[in-house]
Amino acid sequence: MSAQPGTVFIVDDDPDVCRALGRLLRSAGYATRTFGCATDFLIDHEPEPAGCILLDLSMPDLNGLELQQCLAASGCRRPIIFLSANGDVHNTVRAMKAGAVNFLTKPVDNAALMEAIEEALKIDAAGRAQWVTRTTLRGRLATLTPRERQVLEKVMAGRLNKQIAAELGTVEKTIKVHRARVMRKMHAGSLIELVQIARLAGLEVKSDGIQDTAASRH
Repeated sequence: MSAQPGTVFIVDDDPDVCRALGRLLRSAGYATRTFGCATDFLIDHEPEPAGCILLDLSMPDLNGLELQQCLAASGCRRPIIFLSANGDVHNTVRAMKAGAVNFLTKPVDNAALMEAIEEALKIDAAGRAQWVTRTTLRGRLATLTPRERQVLEKVMAGRLNKQIAAELGTVEKTIKVHRARVMRKMHAGSLIELVQIARLAGLEVKSDGIQDTAASRH
């Protein structure tokens, strides 16, 4: 097993658990950082580095579910693996619905732990790659003029050049010029690819028009 790049952040109020998990994971090739409480983690946490969180459910200040909520509210989507001393079905369901990638019961089976961490780090890597792609495509989107953006939105809504020209009060030849510029700026080789790129950039066709879904999340 080859460890995925990234740090495993261990948050547990039991120092013995932190030490044992840290030794185990470092021996398997993972970088680790340990925190004795959720507050210490939040004070020191930086969302930019790759990694996942190994999070104790029951802690004296903020519990694991509360820390999960704090991270979600801040926009952090770092994958979380919960650890619990008992198989609490209610809290398991709450954690998973809130986006946890796994919920393991202490004492943790080493093989299950390694598998969960590999999965979490892969999810983190995929999410970061998607963010980089979307950021790049949104940069291309930002190079469009207001009229080119209008033409792109009309194209995404399925309008033909003639229809777009009528709706924008111009001639079809002008729309063809705008569309060619949009294709070039968005690096699209076909109409289908243009629509796909625009959607990856965060534009979606809705019943009431075009919605910038990426912008709506910020």
